[in-house]
Amino acid sequence: MTDLLKNILRCCLFIFVQVFLLTEIPPLHRYVSPHLYYLFILWLPFRTPRIALLFIAFFYGLVIDAFLHTPGLHAAACTLIAYVRPFIIAVLLPKEVGESGYPEPSYKSMGIIPYVTYIMLLTFFHHFYLILLEWLQLGGFLLFIGKVLASSGVSLLLVLITELVFSRKSNYRTNMA
Repeated sequence: MTDLLKNILRCCLFIFVQVFLLTEIPPLHRYVSPHLYYLFILWLPFRTPRIALLFIAFFYGLVIDAFLHTPGLHAAACTLIAYVRPFIIAVLLPKEVGESGYPEPSYKSMGIIPYVTYIMLLTFFHHFYLILLEWLQLGGFLLFIGKVLASSGVSLLLVLITELVFSRKSNYRTNMA
């Protein structure tokens, strides 16, 4: 299966899970709103050009916004993590790892500690910005902090479960024919 087809299937699967499963779960608490869809952006290949990454994330967020009837909230949060993603990868990984034969971020290509740090940081950035945009309408600073921490924690747990259940085969690729 080509990388493009694999990423299109991933995109559709994450949208389906977010829209038809996670948003239909009765609220656990007023602080918790689990999100898993942004994992698609985190799993995009290392070699995705920055401008393409931003456009993909923006339009992906717009699709989520269209399904969830949230005007631009998810598009803004997805674009933010797409913008920050290359900087975090550059800080967490030596240059030769990012240029290695591994196609996409995973615990195999990055190592367990850098990968978990990568996932935690981008999960926090995504949820912080998404909930900040919601909070500007609702108010309540303690509600904001509680919701960011609770939603980030639950979403991080979902990401780690997804990573364990659906382990990706990230084979080392060489330039040899």
